[in-house]
Amino acid sequence: MTSTPQPNSRPVLFDWFFAIAVAAVAAAVVRILNFTPYEANQGAAQKIYYLHISAAMGAYIALGIVAVMSVVYLWLRDKRADLLAESAAEVGLLFTTVVLTTGPFWAKPIWGAWWTGDARQNLTLFLWFLVAAYLVLRGVVDDETMRGRYSAVLGILAALNIPFIHMSVYMFRTMHPMPILLKPSAPSLPSEMLITLLMAIAAFSLFCVALIRARYRIAVSAQHA
Repeated sequence: MTSTPQPNSRPVLFDWFFAIAVAAVAAAVVRILNFTPYEANQGAAQKIYYLHISAAMGAYIALGIVAVMSVVYLWLRDKRADLLAESAAEVGLLFTTVVLTTGPFWAKPIWGAWWTGDARQNLTLFLWFLVAAYLVLRGVVDDETMRGRYSAVLGILAALNIPFIHMSVYMFRTMHPMPILLKPSAPSLPSEMLITLLMAIAAFSLFCVALIRARYRIAVSAQHA
């Protein structure tokens, strides 16, 4: 049974959730630039780390939503799940693009190369192509049922790539260091840097959810235009 999303009866004049998310990102950027010390060896370039990692977490959240909503759609054939998956995929592609863009700017002064082609870089690029293919597929398949089913399968496959990205530094010899925050022992960042990183992750995760929420509203409105 397919459930058709219903439009909001009243137009949203001001989205408080989105405004709070933007303010949180602004606060995180101010802290990164003005209130977080430089790393002793990497200098100012290390501050890209906070944006790079936060964007990766946002991408993982968005693509996790794609996978969950794809499973829901395959199970219940609920159109709302399909639209939410599509909305999250667009935001996920944006955040993955930020990851692939900020990475080379951080790598150049530290590793001496924009792109080394190590396992984590290549797997992240592969993820970007999978999400891009998901969105292209949605644009070329006219039949609504086939579009939802095929894109759901591709969305699940894309999300399954995420654990391999995280574990790639253990599975292969890479230029990327071992995880600093998500590791078995305690995080090895100084307290000021750890607070900044956690603040940035929280802010960009909130912004990710706000973007998905706004994009879903647009998708629902377009269904009834």
